[in-house]
Amino acid sequence: MMSISPRGWVGVGLATCLAGWIAIPSLPTAWSPYQVGAGVGVLSWVTFYCADKPLGASSFYANLAGLLGQKFAPAHTADLKYFKDEPPKLNYGVVFMVCAVVGAFLAALNGGQFSGTFLPPLWIARFGEDSVLLRSLVAFAGGAVMAVGARLADGCTSGHGISGALQLAVSSWLTLAALFAGGTATAFLLYGGLR
Repeated sequence: MMSISPRGWVGVGLATCLAGWIAIPSLPTAWSPYQVGAGVGVLSWVTFYCADKPLGASSFYANLAGLLGQKFAPAHTADLKYFKDEPPKLNYGVVFMVCAVVGAFLAALNGGQFSGTFLPPLWIARFGEDSVLLRSLVAFAGGAVMAVGARLADGCTSGHGISGALQLAVSSWLTLAALFAGGTATAFLLYGGLR
């Protein structure tokens, strides 16, 4: 059973309608980062008002792991301290992540950025066209490291970089600086010789 207030459902519905309206094919190129930034800021306000929750994604993965744990290893899952404090359930985070994936797909279609290919040109230039397995392993490892980091930092890039920074939390601004530094260093390690 979903534990979202009626006001939360209205917010999710409005966000979904807005995403559908924006997805009308009208833009010849990728979205302006300034417009997207302003839109994310407004979405943050709407989310706080409607669902009384910040934007954030990392707790969804922990919640999903708990739901799967209840299905396949119920005794072990019930014994974990995290799930004693935060019982896994189908909640706002699940709705948020589903809408985020659908919204990203619609944005890619609308902005002409949906290519249907697994390897982007920059990756092919660095690692070749037959590096699908390497790309899959790097993507999986990167996602796993980011998930562990998000749990250690008590928030993910959207939780700290959007919601925390919006609330002027010092820890979020420090996390944001570390994210940019780590992302820049990783980009130079992977693609430093390419222009």
